[in-house]
This record gives sequence, structure tokens and C-alpha cells, in this order.
Amino acid sequence: MIRNYLKTALRNLRKHRIFSFINITGLSVGMTACFLIFLYVSFELSYDSFHTKADRIYRLTTTVSTPTETFEGAITNYPNGPNIKHDFPEVASFVRVADIDLLVKQGDLKINEPHGLAVDSSFFQVFDFGLVQGDPRTALVDPFSVVLSESAAKKYFGTEDPMGRELTLPTGDTVLTVRITGLMHDMPANSQIRGDLLVSMSTLTEVLEKESAKNWTNHYPSTYLLLNPGADPRALEAKLPDYLERHIGSLMKQLQMHYTLRLYPLKEVYLHFGNYRYAGQTGNVVHVYIFGAVALLILLTACFNFVNLSTARAVERAREVGIRKVVGAARGQLTRQFIGESLLVSLIAMVLAIILSSLLLPLFNQLAGKVISESLFSNPGALLVLCSGALGVGLLAGIYPAWVLSSFKPVKVLKGGITGSGPAKAWLRKGLVAGQFTLSLALIAATLTVYKQMDYMRSQQLGFRKDQVLVINGYEDRAQETVKEAITNLPGVRSASLSSSVPGGDHTSAYSEIENVEGSLQQSNVDLYFVDFDYFDLYNLEMAAGRSFSRDFGTDSTQAMVLNEAAVAMLGYSSPQQAIGRRFKQWGHEGQIIGVVKDFHYHSLQTKIQPLSMRIDPSGFQYISVKLTGGDVRTSLNAVKAVWEAQVPDKPFTYEFLDDSFDSQYRGEQRFGSLFFYFSVLAIFISCLGMLGLVAYSTVQRTKEIGVRKVLGASAISVVALISRDFLKLAGIAAVIAVPLVWYVMDRWLANFAYRTPLSWWIFALSAVLMLVITLAAIGFHSVKAALMNPVNTLRNE
Repeated sequence: MIRNYLKTALRNLRKHRIFSFINITGLSVGMTACFLIFLYVSFELSYDSFHTKADRIYRLTTTVSTPTETFEGAITNYPNGPNIKHDFPEVASFVRVADIDLLVKQGDLKINEPHGLAVDSSFFQVFDFGLVQGDPRTALVDPFSVVLSESAAKKYFGTEDPMGRELTLPTGDTVLTVRITGLMHDMPANSQIRGDLLVSMSTLTEVLEKESAKNWTNHYPSTYLLLNPGADPRALEAKLPDYLERHIGSLMKQLQMHYTLRLYPLKEVYLHFGNYRYAGQTGNVVHVYIFGAVALLILLTACFNFVNLSTARAVERAREVGIRKVVGAARGQLTRQFIGESLLVSLIAMVLAIILSSLLLPLFNQLAGKVISESLFSNPGALLVLCSGALGVGLLAGIYPAWVLSSFKPVKVLKGGITGSGPAKAWLRKGLVAGQFTLSLALIAATLTVYKQMDYMRSQQLGFRKDQVLVINGYEDRAQETVKEAITNLPGVRSASLSSSVPGGDHTSAYSEIENVEGSLQQSNVDLYFVDFDYFDLYNLEMAAGRSFSRDFGTDSTQAMVLNEAAVAMLGYSSPQQAIGRRFKQWGHEGQIIGVVKDFHYHSLQTKIQPLSMRIDPSGFQYISVKLTGGDVRTSLNAVKAVWEAQVPDKPFTYEFLDDSFDSQYRGEQRFGSLFFYFSVLAIFISCLGMLGLVAYSTVQRTKEIGVRKVLGASAISVVALISRDFLKLAGIAAVIAVPLVWYVMDRWLANFAYRTPLSWWIFALSAVLMLVITLAAIGFHSVKAALMNPVNTLRNE
């Protein structure tokens, strides 16, 4: 029986090659897209889930409230971890993790290590980062202890055993010698904690920065708490206000800064921390939801095609059903046969989908900006999902056509009483086609909106000049000033400047007291740049009031501050000029506001411009910005490198171009836009395949009607209009449904950006026009072919 079903199914596929091709192609492309999206979504959702204690690990966050502002930070101060562990028995352990940029020397090798972390000794007890060598309980207990990843060990020591070896870490005027006490596996790609060189936290809190261990206002490390089994995180969180009041209640009142501590599950940190300051590596849960929805839409579109074409061909198979029933076939047997044919199509599509996915996976990894999967066959669970999904699609897509075909009455069928255009089946097909149109229009409009926002961010005026600016890591070296002066005199260099931060990069924030509009010193936490006298000219920053720093004023280097317009507004001034001459106190310095710089985007456009203060303090200089003339950049770069190597021979020449580093903030959104575009194109392609098949079948079914109309004088244009009319009506209905839906969804997506493009009416108009063009292109060939057919040939047998 099964063999007979299979022979019948294969014979039917060969007989109707066009419809078989459309069904198999649509399903295989749809399954490929869905499978790749499944890999991406499951990878994003898997962050930090490999830790065996992940359900008991929580990240501590700090909300800081001042009289004028409230902001949420993903970092905490140093004392919170040990004090919370001491005060609350429900906390089993804690780990502080601090990002640190390190200059590492090993023999003649000098490397800037961007993936350094300072961590507590409990790091390997809380997290499942396995050690290859060393004792996880003691490896990071003592000061100057270091654990290397396998990649870092190979980088510094090649194939030699690194255990017990020493590295030199120059930090400013101090040179640290650290000993390697452990070797760990490389951290998994789906970990939001990333590091290749781990330094014991005791190196900071017991030796280098002893004061940090008791400093409740210096927020820098991330703090993770491991709760005991059965402990209630919400009950613990409710106790934290009293805990803060006990330890620093008087300090908070004195500073007029109120802290609120919250606990977030470790598994939620990566996808839900995008809006937190200093959150580190994060994803975007909205993107995960959108891609999941796109995968569902693509699969639905492919299924719609299958159901539409199967029910549209009901007339052709009606006689087969009638004869089978006359000779004794039961309805259940027919249902199983037709569902079996559907499963066969789905399984063929699945095989093609596996082949396509394997071929496209390297390109997909490149577009995603991360290795989602090395190989399909290295992920048997994903393959099992694909196979299960293929069977499910075949079953679900085949149920309705099987039910329709098996329900035909043999007497009525054999008398020619089945037309295939009954009201119920016609309305179902029209509903499914309208659904495809709605999905296509929605995806076109969403794609245009994504690209419009990306273009807006790229073309928006930033308030500073970032082109032809070379940024060198100065490592806080004493020779920075000498290097700057030597670079300034080079041909091809317009100017140079020293600073603690550059636009788009990291910066510090400082507790400050600045005179407000009422004349009192207002406490607030403001971002802080240390700059020199040439910074404003190099970056072409414009002043809204007052002046920038000048060598003509001796007090500018110690008693002057420049604010941005956002800071002035925070202080209550109605105009920048009102802030000039006002008092400030910040980190032991006092003086006056000498100028207000116009707001510039020192973060990405996803973040609102924050209050910023700028002062001169050479002790905080970290970067050398070099403005090139724009001639031979390679020659200028080599000349700058030669100056660095002559003046600072013991440190590597590390640089980047500002436009590249600033634009890198948008790489996540750019990848999202690219992936969304390609998957939208696939969905529209599948939808067009379905329309192509339906139009082809419709013209075959109406061949004689078209012949009669042409004999009676109908023109070719009227015939094309006749065939196209029903599809265009459905397209119009789809537009009415899709426009408000897309408007709502994309408005929610744009809400993630502090600076965003408006949702313009022309996006939806252009989307409708594009969908109309795509629809006419899909149905045009067959409708024109039918209109130009000779009626003599079509009516010859009548």
C-alpha cells in the first residue's frame, strides 16, 4: 500500500512539473531561511545558559538619582559585593568583574591586550569557565596572579607551558610583574563576559587602588551574586534599600545622590541590558523577536503557496478521487495518500534546505558578525529541529487539501459537477493570497524604514569632524606631550591633541557640584572629558557661549571648565550665556565655567546627548588625536609611527581612524538591516512563486472563457485586466491591513533610538507601488500569454 502511495505521488510530481517546482522551491527556500534564523535566534537566546548555576546568578545594577536626573548603570561600586555577601545569608558568593586595557610585555613582545579583566578569586566557582591547568579555588587569590586563556597563552608563549611564567604589565609610571597561575579554555562565543587575561581583583583592591575597596561612590566593576538554592531574589532585592541606608545613608544625603540596587537574572543580561550605561557586550531582544516573526512569516508564506496550489488543482484530481472511491477506496485511505504526498514534497524540500543551509552558513556567519555555527552537522539538535519542522510543515500544509480532495462525492465528480471554484474554497484561496500580499507589503515597508533609519544615522550632523582623524593609544605615557609636538611638525599633519576620551569611545563620569540657575551648587553626576588646548580646534567643536581653553589664560589649566548645552539645560539655564562665570567643584578642583560648547554626539545616535563637562588635566590623558591633511595617508601614518617608536620604544603603536571606530557603534544595527533585507527578499520571492503558480493555473482554467471573449471582440488589454483584477483587489485589501500594522511595529522599533527618522507617508506609498510592480511582474507573463493566444486553438474541440 505504501509503495503504491509513493508511486502515485512521484507520478503526480512528474506530471505537474511546474507546480511541483513551485511548491518544492518555495518550501526549500522557506525552510532554509527559517533554519538559519532559528540558528541565529537560538544562539542569541543561549547567552550565558551554559553555566550550571545560571539560574542562581544575578547581576547587580545601580540606579543613581540626583535632584535633576536619574540614570541606570550596569556597574556598581567595589564595596557592594563583599558587603552584600556579609550581610545576607541567602548570598552564597559574589564576583566583581572589571574591564581593563593592559599593555603586556613578554620578552621582546609588546601587545596591547584589549580583553583584560580584573576578577575576584571566586570567579571559577561561580561561573563555568573551566581551567586546563591550575587550581580554580586558589588561582586568583593572591595579588599579581594571572590566568590566561589558551589563545592568549599561545600568543605570548607559543607552544611552551605558561604555568609559573611571568608577564610584565606597564601601567603609567608603574611596571607590574605578574605570575601565571592558571590556564583556562577560551570563553564560549555565547558568553557576555569576554576575557583572555584575568588579573586577580586583589591586585587592585589590596595593592594598586587600596582606596577603591572602601569607596562607595566610584562605580566601575560589574558585580554578580550567586544565591543559595531556594533563595528568593525579589525578597533580597526588597532588603537592599535598608542595606544602603545602613552603610551609606548619611553619605547619600550629603551628596544628594540616591542609589537603588536591582538584581537581574544572568540569562537576561545580554539581551535586556542595551539601555544601561556601561553594559558592555549586549544584544537586542527586539531584533530576536523581529527575526522570529520574519521566520514565521516566511514559513507561513511557503505553506500558503502549498495550500493554494493544492486546492486550486482540486478539479484535476477530482476524477481520480471519484474513480478510487467507486472501486472501494475509503476516505481515510485517500486522506493518508494526499497527506503522504504533502510529506514527500516537504521531505524533498528539507533535503534541499539542508544543502542550501550548509552552503550559505559561512556567508550567514559573516553577515551576523559572529560564528553562529561552524557546521550544520556539528549541531545535531538543530538538524533534529529542521527534520521535525519539515514533517510538521508537510503535515499541516497537507491536512486541508487532503480533507478537501477526499470529501468529493464520486457520483457528482464523475458527472462533472466539481468546478474547483466553490465559494468556500475560493474564499480560502483569496484569504491566503491576501495574507501573502499583506506579509509582502509589510516586509517591504519595514525594510524601507530600517534603511531610512540607518541612512539617517550615517548622514546626521554629529557636531564635530571625524574624517581624517587618527587616534593613537598613548597609554598615559609621560612622553605623550613630546610625541604630540613631534607629530604636529610632520608634513601631512594639520594638528594634534591630547585627551582622556574621543567621540564614540569610553569616558568617565564625575560627581560634580555646579552652580545652577538659582545660585546654589547642584550635585550631579556628569560625563567628563580631560582635553588640552587644541582639542576644540582639531574636532571643529563650536561654542554656544563663552570661549574654549586658551594658553593666554594661566588659570584655564586648573580652574576652568567647559560644559555642553545638555549640562546647561540640566542646571536650569534658559540660555548658554547665563552659565558663563558660574562656580564648579569637581574631583578636588574648583573654578568657573568659561564656555558652553554646542551639543555634539559623543555617543551613537541611539543614545540621547548627556550632560558633559570638559577640563584640562594632563594626568588623565590617554589618547593622541592627529588631524591629517588628507594627502598620502599611508605616508603620513608611517611618519607618525616612526615618531612614536623613536619616543616610546617600549610600547606598541596602536591606532585607529575615528570615522571607522565611531561608525562601529552602528555595526549591530547595520547587520540587522542587512539580514532583515535578505530575509525579506526571500519572503517576497516565495510569495511571487505562489502568485505565479496561481496565475498559471487560473489562465489554464479560463482558457476557453478567454477564447470566447476574444471571439466576441475582447481586446488583449481587457483580457489582461480580467485576469489581473482579482489579484489587484486582494493587493488593495492587503494594503489596508498592512499599513497600520507596520506603522505600529516600526514605531515601536524606532523608539529604541534617541534620534530617529520620522515614519513618512511616502514609505508606505512606495511600498504599495513596489508591491504592485512585483504583483504585475508575477502575473504579467501568463496573463499576456493567455491574452495573445489564438481563440481558434482554444475552442477547436468545443
